[in-house]
Amino acid sequence: MELDNIDLQILQLLSENSRVQWKDMGKQIHMTGQAVGNRIKKLEESGVIKAYSLIIDEMKLGLSFTAFIIVYMKTANHDSFIHFISDRNEVVEAHRISGEGCYHLKIKVKSQEKLNLFLNKLLQYGNYSVHLSIQEVKQHNQFTAL
Repeated sequence: MELDNIDLQILQLLSENSRVQWKDMGKQIHMTGQAVGNRIKKLEESGVIKAYSLIIDEMKLGLSFTAFIIVYMKTANHDSFIHFISDRNEVVEAHRISGEGCYHLKIKVKSQEKLNLFLNKLLQYGNYSVHLSIQEVKQHNQFTAL
């Protein structure tokens, strides 16, 4: 799907507040609410908009440890590993990577003990290296047009 300037404006406004009403958005970009709604539906149907999400302050939930883990798989069969990480609430992101390692995981846990329990279970799939976050300096939560 080819995006025009209006589509990019809509994406920017939705990234700032996905609950904004279409008529209010239309006022900002000089369109009717119905026209904005039609654009949004096209963006959803084409897969440009995959989902709407909620940003939660994990610290207020007690999730004070963020770890980045590089996984070095023991086997070429990764299906059981993918199933394992899909079922784990601690895993907030998972990427298959090139270069050093096979997967890069971002996990959030309440304690070092919970981190150790996760790492112990991870050992059945391969070795790992762990990097603990000491401060989040930027959060990926907004769309920015290039």
